[in-house]
Amino acid sequence: MHRTAIGRLSSTRCAGAAILALTCAAGAATAADLSNDGPVAIDEWKVPYEESRPRDPFAASGDEVWFVGQRTGYLAKLDVETGEFSKVDLKEGEGPHNLIVASDGIVWYAGNRTGVIGRYDPSTEMIEEVAMPDPAARDPHTLVLDEGEENIWFTVQGGNFMGRLAIESRKVDLIPSMTPGSRPYGIKMGPEGDVWVVLFGANKLAHIDPQTLELTEIELPREGARPRRLEVGADGRVWYVDYAEGMLGAYDPATEAFDEWPLPGGEGSRPYGTAMDADGDVWLVETGVSPNRFVGFDPDTETFFGSADVPSGGGTIRHMHYHAPSGAVWFGTDTN
Repeated sequence: MHRTAIGRLSSTRCAGAAILALTCAAGAATAADLSNDGPVAIDEWKVPYEESRPRDPFAASGDEVWFVGQRTGYLAKLDVETGEFSKVDLKEGEGPHNLIVASDGIVWYAGNRTGVIGRYDPSTEMIEEVAMPDPAARDPHTLVLDEGEENIWFTVQGGNFMGRLAIESRKVDLIPSMTPGSRPYGIKMGPEGDVWVVLFGANKLAHIDPQTLELTEIELPREGARPRRLEVGADGRVWYVDYAEGMLGAYDPATEAFDEWPLPGGEGSRPYGTAMDADGDVWLVETGVSPNRFVGFDPDTETFFGSADVPSGGGTIRHMHYHAPSGAVWFGTDTN
């Protein structure tokens, strides 16, 4: 059965077992020839809300996946078992960009065009909006919860801020980027509770001390690099994809050393959405090729593996979420 366009990727390393999956490729790290390390299965569901750009899904459980419709302004939920969708319309012009789901079931979303972070309670169907304290922070972008779910950390791409929303008090602290036009983009928590951000408008990473809000910027080795998404491993290493020059990179804060690897698709691969699984493997999507292509990377062996094309083509896969209990990576596609 061919379904499009909220998607789920599952991967198991090749071990001779019978697995319902796509193929296991073999060989070196080129677009057509990746190491023989794991079948990749992709399931896709057609989103019934036409041309709405469903994106940034978050698996609240193995059966309940929330996502936003950026173009037409909604929150939506997929029941994985039944394939049924339900939708919550937001106010006109909201332009939701990203959402996260807390352990209490509350859905938080970025009102990208209205300068708010929204809170939706599925049990009461009530929506609350938290406005940015500075109108210059006009476009909240990507959200992430800290481990204790006391704060939401977020980026503001066009406004050039990073920020923290205290969930209990609703207090918002804004942290201006040190680099003009740096476009703070992807954001993730480190294992010690610190905050890491990629600056898409510059060749830089940013680090935030969660206690003092002190901001530090780290310059990448290549001037032309434009990091777009990132993951942080249990060892503290920061993994980033360079959208401009087709590289996967790792920064070790302990040694301040960088390692970088050219992607199988080359400079035109345009890596965008990323995820890190329970084994510490990095998953990314090359969006500069059609169809979009999933690629895995094993940090232990420093090899790429498990390449798979997206059945619907993808258009562009922008953000992904790894759900550890089910071992699945969820993504939305521009092909709806």
